[in-house]
Amino acid sequence: MRFRHPDGSTVHLAYCTNVHPAETLDGVRAQLRDHCEPVRRRLGRDRLGIGLWLAKDAAHALVTDPAALRGLRTELDRRGLEVVTLNGFPYEGFGAEEVKYRVYKPDWADPERLDHTTALARVLAGLLPDDVTDGTISTLPLAWRTAYDDERARSARTALRTLAERLDALEELTGRSIRVGLEPEPGCVVETTHDAIAPLTAIGHDRIGVCVDTCHLATSFEDPHTALDALTAAGVPVVKSQLSAALHAEHPRLPEVREALAAFAEPRFLHQTRTATAAGLRATDDLDEALAGHALPDISPWRSPFPAPLHPAPAAPLTSTLPVLKSALTRLVGGPAPLTRHLEVETYTWQALPPELRPKGRSQLAEGIAAELTLARDLLTDLGLKELP
Repeated sequence: MRFRHPDGSTVHLAYCTNVHPAETLDGVRAQLRDHCEPVRRRLGRDRLGIGLWLAKDAAHALVTDPAALRGLRTELDRRGLEVVTLNGFPYEGFGAEEVKYRVYKPDWADPERLDHTTALARVLAGLLPDDVTDGTISTLPLAWRTAYDDERARSARTALRTLAERLDALEELTGRSIRVGLEPEPGCVVETTHDAIAPLTAIGHDRIGVCVDTCHLATSFEDPHTALDALTAAGVPVVKSQLSAALHAEHPRLPEVREALAAFAEPRFLHQTRTATAAGLRATDDLDEALAGHALPDISPWRSPFPAPLHPAPAAPLTSTLPVLKSALTRLVGGPAPLTRHLEVETYTWQALPPELRPKGRSQLAEGIAAELTLARDLLTDLGLKELP
């Protein structure tokens, strides 16, 4: 979906396909047929943007076979789909029964991460629509915080500088400009947008910036306007933004609130949980850890990055951080010029919801994703953007 900003630029809205498990190129093609095109049809649109997630094997198949890459581009066109952004955070196994800490491997100190992201950039340059020259990729925020020492930090900085050089060369070769954004996430080396400023200014290249995930922003209790103003002042580009919402528990000390939260403690994904205290953030690595005993103070609200569907809202007594998303979006694209032109709805937890809330079959999942995109579209048009055909 494309929108015209009042300044004349085009803002792209997509939904991320990491909600649909696929590890191979055949699996990606099946996603387009079984999920992405049905969402487009449900929205009544001739064209729909998707934020494609390509696992290691799928990316390798495309980057080593020009015919396969051309074939995927043709299939996207045939199904009324377009790709301007990739989710390069998960490397493989995102549809496994247990993902948890595995999603942070390999990190930016490991050569495999540089090789994979380089491959994604080359693939994206070949998938961009004919009238689009700029593409973006989101990636993990350096590494999970444990076992990350000075030596690994140096290796990560070197890898990102090498990536920037490769992206420069890719633009010279193809005329396509690809940028990569570190996605701050609770528990990682770069947990907040503030944490991103020092390493990114040290790298000092405008091809490497930040992907602002509004779920993670809210979980860390960051004020969107303060965070985005600080990035702007530091000259750190917002490469893309992922639009998602965290769970919010206003009164976690109440038994009924804990019972409601416990329904979202599931075995597949990590749901780092935070609460803001006078002494700063208190944290656990997962929701079940927060619910066990007294791991977190319970006199102030808890937030957990279980990306709740943007529509509908969670049932009481829980709410979502949709107001944080709205505030961030106002700053991202509501000003005289957009801070980013690539927006991606990223709710990958539809099939990890409590059983009674999960979509029953492909049709209900398509309906839910279409409802999320409709909400995002309405937020953009309320900010003065005009939806394009």
